[in-house]
Amino acid sequence: MSLRPFHLAFPVHDLAAARAFYGELLGCREGRSSDEWIDFDFYGHQIVAHLGGAAGDRGANAVDGHDVPVPHFGVVLTMPQWQALAERLQAAKVAFAIEPTIRFKGQPGEQATMFFRDPSGNALEMKAFADDSALFAT
Repeated sequence: MSLRPFHLAFPVHDLAAARAFYGELLGCREGRSSDEWIDFDFYGHQIVAHLGGAAGDRGANAVDGHDVPVPHFGVVLTMPQWQALAERLQAAKVAFAIEPTIRFKGQPGEQATMFFRDPSGNALEMKAFADDSALFAT
């Protein structure tokens, strides 16, 4: 069975800022748009930035010594993609909620992860595994 793309719609307060962040900084190709929303190709998945609504924290959960923002969304990249994105975000001086790091070192599910926010406060997590079979390791 081949994995189908997911769809996620989320609120933003400024479409121009969303276009710059997702399109220019993250490199997501823009799809359809209107005066109220923009479709982006988020690593093969469809995300839609909708003008209005409330973004931001609803809390945090402790995970391997870090306070992980809830809610958040993201994608599992290859390790080279993750490293390149981390370098691009660091060069752009993006403020990280959790700096690029390796979580669960030496344990099942060891992964590279980083958390940051878009201009509307939506939290994103980008992660990668040295071995993708560890994605659901227990």
